[in-house]
Amino acid sequence: MKLFKALNPVLQLSALGLALVGLASPACAQTPAPNYPTRALKIIVPAPPGGAIDTLARVVGDKLAVALGQPVIVDNRPGASNNLGTDVLAKAAPDGYTIGIVGGSHNINKFLYKGLGWDPEKSFEPIVYTHEIPLVFAVYPKLPVKTLPDLVTWLKTHPEQAKVATSGRGSAQEMAAEMFRMASGVTMLLVPYKGSAAAHPDLLAGRTALYIDTLSAVQAHVKAGTLNAVAVSTLKRASALPDVPTADEQGLKGYEANTNGGFLAPAGTPKAIVARLNSEINTVLKLPEVRAKLESVGIEVKGGTPQEYANLIRADLVKWGKVVKEAGIQPE
Repeated sequence: MKLFKALNPVLQLSALGLALVGLASPACAQTPAPNYPTRALKIIVPAPPGGAIDTLARVVGDKLAVALGQPVIVDNRPGASNNLGTDVLAKAAPDGYTIGIVGGSHNINKFLYKGLGWDPEKSFEPIVYTHEIPLVFAVYPKLPVKTLPDLVTWLKTHPEQAKVATSGRGSAQEMAAEMFRMASGVTMLLVPYKGSAAAHPDLLAGRTALYIDTLSAVQAHVKAGTLNAVAVSTLKRASALPDVPTADEQGLKGYEANTNGGFLAPAGTPKAIVARLNSEINTVLKLPEVRAKLESVGIEVKGGTPQEYANLIRADLVKWGKVVKEAGIQPE
């Protein structure tokens, strides 16, 4: 008897995102907006400095400033589970001079918080899908666990120690843990922390057993041997950890959970400006030095048309909405 059953349709919806991207419309027209830009641009980052989307904003922003011939300023607006900065972006003038970059919470928070002042689809114009960050099943290394089936067996036979760290309400880490719990049938206690930095000390000390965390946050510990990586959450292996098999490869069929995102503009931004930004950012993402910098910190570089990014957002909203509902998480 196989250890894992195939995921139910709710949890297989990640495949829909890939299919939708494949069906996306042809690349948008590259006609630049007349006289755009004539002054500095601002990139709103709804997270503190130092994280993945902040890194992306700064690396891309430096190159974009050269391409556009105007300064590009990064404006960090953290707070309220990334909702604060996203709200600022949604209410900015739709003139192409204020854009933003978002991560995985953008497509989750709609289902977790009441009264948001923005909608993940209606309030924005997608510019370009920039990145995917795989999640890693990072295990306390003294546990007798080398594979994902080993981990499930251990969790089921040690329920009193089945403590799994998360990065708090609505985080990609929490959603990935919920998907894992539902797919594997494991009963476990989710322990919320205020981000990776707060969660790592307890995991490194063995006070928690598992943390399904971003590759960018755990790869140094994995390479140092202080944490054991037993699986990655994407359908393809991560380029930074090519020897670590996916959850899907190890029997958790259809399992895919990651944090992804890209650049957005406020709704109503002229299509010609969106097309210009899409073209320039895609060019930046193809630069070898940009790819090398981002991949070195566990960020898988993407790219594509505005429509492809819109399709991905829509597919993620379907997937995460059903996961939140099935997990019984109530909006605040």
